[in-house]
Amino acid sequence: MTSTDVTTEAEDSGPSGYAAARLRLLTEGARSGPPRRSALSALTDEWLTGLFDTAAGELGLRGVSLVAVGGYGRGELSPRSDLDLLLLHDGHDDKAVAALADRLWYPVWDLGLALDHSVRTPAEARRTAGEDLKVHLGLLDARHLAGDLGQTAALRTTILADWRNQAPKRLPELQELCAERAERQGELQYLLEPDLKEARGGLRDATALRAVAASWLADAPREGLADARRRLLDVRDALHLATGRATDRLALQEQDQVAAELGLLDADTLLRQVYESARLVSYASDVTWREVGRVLRARSVRPRLRAMLGGGKPAPERSPLAEGVVEQDGEVGLARAARPERDPVLPLRAAAAAAQAGLPLSLHAVRRLAATVRPLPTPWPAEAREQLVTLLGSGRPTVEVWEALEAEGLVTRLLPDWERVRCRPQRNAVHVWTVDRHLIETAVRAAAFTRRVHRPDLLLVAALLHDIGKGWPGDHSVAGEIIAKDVAVRIGFDPADAAVLATLVRHHLLLVDTATRRDLDDPATVRAVAEAVGTQGTLELLHALTEADALATGPAAWSAWRGSLVADLVKRVSAVLSGDPLEDPEAAAPTAEQERLALEAFRTGGPVLALRAQTEPPAQAPAEAPGEQEPLGVELLIAVPDRTGVLPAVAGVLAVHRLTVRTAELRALPLPDGVDGSALLLDWRVAAEYGSLPQAARLRADLVRALDGSLDIAARLAERDAAYPRRRGMVAPPPRVTVAPAASRSATVFEVRAQDAPGLLFRIGRALEEAGVRVRSAHVSTLGANAVDAFYVTAAEGGPLPQEEAVSVVRTLEEMLRG
Repeated sequence: MTSTDVTTEAEDSGPSGYAAARLRLLTEGARSGPPRRSALSALTDEWLTGLFDTAAGELGLRGVSLVAVGGYGRGELSPRSDLDLLLLHDGHDDKAVAALADRLWYPVWDLGLALDHSVRTPAEARRTAGEDLKVHLGLLDARHLAGDLGQTAALRTTILADWRNQAPKRLPELQELCAERAERQGELQYLLEPDLKEARGGLRDATALRAVAASWLADAPREGLADARRRLLDVRDALHLATGRATDRLALQEQDQVAAELGLLDADTLLRQVYESARLVSYASDVTWREVGRVLRARSVRPRLRAMLGGGKPAPERSPLAEGVVEQDGEVGLARAARPERDPVLPLRAAAAAAQAGLPLSLHAVRRLAATVRPLPTPWPAEAREQLVTLLGSGRPTVEVWEALEAEGLVTRLLPDWERVRCRPQRNAVHVWTVDRHLIETAVRAAAFTRRVHRPDLLLVAALLHDIGKGWPGDHSVAGEIIAKDVAVRIGFDPADAAVLATLVRHHLLLVDTATRRDLDDPATVRAVAEAVGTQGTLELLHALTEADALATGPAAWSAWRGSLVADLVKRVSAVLSGDPLEDPEAAAPTAEQERLALEAFRTGGPVLALRAQTEPPAQAPAEAPGEQEPLGVELLIAVPDRTGVLPAVAGVLAVHRLTVRTAELRALPLPDGVDGSALLLDWRVAAEYGSLPQAARLRADLVRALDGSLDIAARLAERDAAYPRRRGMVAPPPRVTVAPAASRSATVFEVRAQDAPGLLFRIGRALEEAGVRVRSAHVSTLGANAVDAFYVTAAEGGPLPQEEAVSVVRTLEEMLRG
């Protein structure tokens, strides 16, 4: 069906004909994108024009026109778009105009279409635009539909003239509006569930760039901008069709359907296209608003300079920053004598100089470099490698400079492997960035740690490359090791340094995973890390990289508690690498306090508790900035006469009191000579979810009841769950339980990965008790909504479990977690 066929059907059949033609147009598989939006706008134009002409003729109205504004004015109707309409009149017959409005608006509402309407005289429209920036923006796209064409044309001319005359005042208001919206909605290019319209880099910003261009004050870089805007509109069209709703939020559960509607491979491909488009719009916005600021500053200064200098235009100052690089008017550009075609290091030199000065690279300079510079030889000359390290070590200004290089394709020309991680989404609630931006954020964080390491250059390059393997199938650390070694050699590091970089990339998760999921008192744990790291220098670099990586991931990935665990592990590994012997934890003598608690528990026949606040990180932990230290929680020591059921009882009581368990160690403690028997000593770290910690007496009372069976913990937790209605959300992946190979010589280590929930540790502890095994220690780690817990388990008589029994325990735990 052609556009003419559709509009003819709409004219012939009135509202019902329009509805049928509209439905047919939206369900045509062969038509999508700009052709469908144009056809839908044309179809709607014909229908509304028919309504207007009929009603205005019957009412005998003159001096009235119907005007499309906003997105409809631009001819960009998505399937569920609002109809933005202005009924413009000369003010002579208000009653007839009101009747005309009713005969226009009610048919629209009757069809269930959203309508944003207004009825104004030209003077009222102009006055409202002067008072309301959003109204003024909508009128910039005014398009005549029906009635008095001269009246519409006069309003358009007036509105555009006002916009250009008021640009010095209006554009800063528009920039502030865009910044406020970005603060509320976030950046489209990084969000897992982005708002295609309101987020920074979305359709609102693309429209704002059109408004800036209409002011004649500045213009956006146009290359690729129209295509980016078209892709975002295409995604919104598909979203409207997939959901049947007027929504701009690309929710997770709808991404696969939207991708299929667009003929894309999968949801990741869809997100990557959205991110690429948003990145282009965001970069164009940055450049445009910088230019607006420059023009407005020049306008405010020039009259005074002319008065002082007696007229004429002063030449802008050019301050040298590096060879071939200058600062001019708040931006970094190329010197007049610069020859990019003869100087392949110039892009890195200019970028490093800009980042060090905290200034943006000018658009003209970046485009000239992209168009003329020669590729670097392999391996890179020493200056190129040094300039890359300088750029990465510049801190926060690195981000803006790197984005400018990326916008013109210079990053992938310098580092071809970057293409696979560029704009790659990370479907993990812990991560707040795409893979490529996370790598740059890690370098920014690592720049603050360069004084802690002997080789800051290796730290910064490792930060840039640590997740480079995420563009390849399989374990990204394994793939990244190979890529990192290749890149290191290509950019000029010697084989020894390249090997260190490869090791850092391969093991960049080793310290945090081991510290939070393994028993640091087990000699096998520390020896395994020492063997993987190899040298003190590599350990030092890995420690700094671990913290930088976690801080760049998101707020859930790092804390003072995690930092203290990693620092403790690093101290132990460093001792091994220095040749110091490891202590046998089983042979370690109990402290005086532990003995006192054990004797008291044996004497009373019940649990004895001691709470000790731990508010400062250990001495070996990295110092935090003043005011940023946080409590590490509370050390909870519990001694109980040796018996079964202790782990689930303690975990359950803590869950009932809304205490988060961070680590849990259980140890059988022989009583002193002359006392027949033994006690269980539990050394736990806990923190309050809300408010302050409960008193030790209350915890002990509930623990006594839990151990004697009078406190039904499962029922209490179920009752609390029932009191809070479950909210609809994403479906969690199934839980997984595995046996960690060779993690310990004295125990079997189970790793449990599941959705975090109140009482999870209680349920796991109860299942392990029912399986007849003994839990020696538990290491609890929560990242976002995911719990990753490790349990060191022995047979009743001690030692690791036989293989069949371990497999049986795995099945038991998985069945319990799925139930």
